Amino acid sequence: MKTKLNQLRTMLSGLAPEGICAAFSGGTDSSLLLTVLSELRAQTPYPLLAVIFTTTFQTAEETVSAQSLAEELAVPVETVPYDVLADPVLRRNPKDRCYQCKRRLFAEMKRIAEARGLKHLMDGTNADDTKVYRPGRKALEELGVLSPLAICGFTKDEVRSAARELLVPTAEKPSSPCLATRFPYGTELTDDALRRVERGETYLRNLGLGTVRLRVHGPCARLETDAEGFRTVAEHRTKIASELRRIGFGYAALDLEGFRSGSMDEPQPADGKEKPAGA
Repeated sequence: MKTKLNQLRTMLSGLAPEGICAAFSGGTDSSLLLTVLSELRAQTPYPLLAVIFTTTFQTAEETVSAQSLAEELAVPVETVPYDVLADPVLRRNPKDRCYQCKRRLFAEMKRIAEARGLKHLMDGTNADDTKVYRPGRKALEELGVLSPLAICGFTKDEVRSAARELLVPTAEKPSSPCLATRFPYGTELTDDALRRVERGETYLRNLGLGTVRLRVHGPCARLETDAEGFRTVAEHRTKIASELRRIGFGYAALDLEGFRSGSMDEPQPADGKEKPAGA
């Protein structure tokens, strides 16, 4: 781990004098990157800016947490709001939504960086992210965004290990991708629907579920969690169902396959309909 951290520090030290603009979500990956950038800046000052995107695809808690950590690290921040639901392409939640969204956000980040004379754009993508379906990666590549953690070969487990070593407060924070990932492609996204997911997942985490997603299929909330979470759901199933109904879901279902990152990308029946029993 020390070898990879040293490689990361060496890489960033070489780029720092020309200025760095880093996308910062407050998740474990970007927090590790910003922590190392902050440490290097404390040793030898250089131009650095953290950019926090705020959209309705993120929770308010995530934004506040990211701003707080950037302040703790003494890194200058620019918060960039973007009304994703005013964008007719993103609102329709197309299959390439992630690409379209990142293309818009990081194009704005590039404009900000150029205006401030910061040469290098960065994000917190890790090496594991490059091995799975991540359409947003194409947008980053097109805009010349560097992913130092991926370049240095950090897996997600190694990111967490390094974050613990550097006492990054988000080292154990569960991954929390944008709320649009909770809906099937082609679903018209609304602020009310996104906030229902946010409230539902917050409630479930407060019950003790560390890993949880509420995937929305019409009036039904399909709950994904890990094996430990199954026990919690079974223990509290009546009040979970009641609370999710109060929030606005007509039905609550537990996915027996458990949590799978990117489960909305799994193949579906060609006609999108359930197959009849026995078929």
